[in-house]
Amino acid sequence: MTFLGTSSGVPTRSRNVSSLVLRLPQRAEVWLFDCGEGTQHQLLRSEVRSSQITRIFITHMHGDHIFGLMGLLASCGLAGQPHPIELYGPPGLSDYLKACQRYSQTRFSFPIKVHTVEPGQIFEDAEFIVQCQLLEHRVPAFGYAVIEKDRPGRFDIDQARSLNIPAGPVYGRLKRGETVTLPDGRTINGQSLCAPPEAGRKWVYCTDTIFCDRAIELAQNADVLIHEATFAHADAQMAFERLHSTTTMAAQVALAAAVKTLIITHFSPRYAPGNAIEFKDLLNEARSIFPNTEMAKDFWCYEVPRRREAQAA
Repeated sequence: MTFLGTSSGVPTRSRNVSSLVLRLPQRAEVWLFDCGEGTQHQLLRSEVRSSQITRIFITHMHGDHIFGLMGLLASCGLAGQPHPIELYGPPGLSDYLKACQRYSQTRFSFPIKVHTVEPGQIFEDAEFIVQCQLLEHRVPAFGYAVIEKDRPGRFDIDQARSLNIPAGPVYGRLKRGETVTLPDGRTINGQSLCAPPEAGRKWVYCTDTIFCDRAIELAQNADVLIHEATFAHADAQMAFERLHSTTTMAAQVALAAAVKTLIITHFSPRYAPGNAIEFKDLLNEARSIFPNTEMAKDFWCYEVPRRREAQAA
């Protein structure tokens, strides 16, 4: 994944407002999560190509998460977007885009489909499942979990050849772990020719929200949890008033959900270098509760590590 914006509310000189991309290199595809103002400029400064975006997930309708969406979609159209884009988000997202199109007299040259999400599973294909959960904010805000399905283990083609198994469609069946009867009467269990299944990974994105049990539920056993940490612990009262999280709240969610890695983001500009509390202090606060915490910054790339075997998942 690549972080395109890690500030809250307004951009700063070093941090743009919320957006990040989840890259699926095995199929040259990109999923975008939130699209604050200036996101298309951040894409131009990154290694991510907007033409690879196939799905966009919006957490909620506050401006620092959606003001870049219309501009990005319009630019994709002018650039000759080669495929449809599917959007997922809270009620009002479709109306917002229609109003932007109407008043700016913009027409998209490629198909766009908007899905209004509800808690539960919102997408599934052969490789991934996407779930969402309602968080606790001033407007309806959703967290998203992307769950990679387990992959079959590597097929040992050399062993298959040594057993004189004829090449062809039968290899595909054996790769899927099926038991196959050959023309000579032998029965071959495909699982015996495959390495152990490779466990899928779980990636979770929670913003904007104050500490809530639904975030813990969504993030349960995740490999990576990206969680907002707008405020320092000393400013917890502001977090409660504005329904945002502190560093310690984000760490408590990670601890309770038994995630492997926590990445905090969505920082208030009040903690810029030179102030009484700085970004490094936010990281230290979170690590005091959940040691395996990282701090996101714009254009930082992070690869979600693979699990070894599905049996250990």
